[in-house]
Amino acid sequence: MRANVISENAVARTILCAGLIFACGAFGLAWFEWRHVSLRLRPDLYVAIIAMIFAAGGLWLGWRIAARRQGPNFQRNDAAVRSLGLTGQELRVLGALASGQPNKQIARALGLSPNTVKTHLRNLFAKLGSSTRTGAVARARDLSLIP
Repeated sequence: MRANVISENAVARTILCAGLIFACGAFGLAWFEWRHVSLRLRPDLYVAIIAMIFAAGGLWLGWRIAARRQGPNFQRNDAAVRSLGLTGQELRVLGALASGQPNKQIARALGLSPNTVKTHLRNLFAKLGSSTRTGAVARARDLSLIP
């Protein structure tokens, strides 16, 4: 099994943790609703508290999933890099693309012109057999080209 593949136990734990977070959130909603009715808590404070609880739960869950996906033991598939004929610059552009950066930001970060970034992206799309940015990133992750 590859190092960057999530085990079934880890997926089950993540789902259980998410369910627990949302169950606690629902319990908190019911409790706050009772507090709101019985103690006349200000509605804007009530809504702010609930929003913060759910935002914190969502951020925590997102952090857990993202940390697990990257993992400390990522090994780039050099055989796939060679077989696809990817250059070092294309790999750097692919890494920036995976982080969700737009073309202009990629160009500034790598010291390239936006047209050069577009050329690298066109080459990447052709080599990875994709016509979209998300498709190229998904294919690159499947091939272990990027974490």
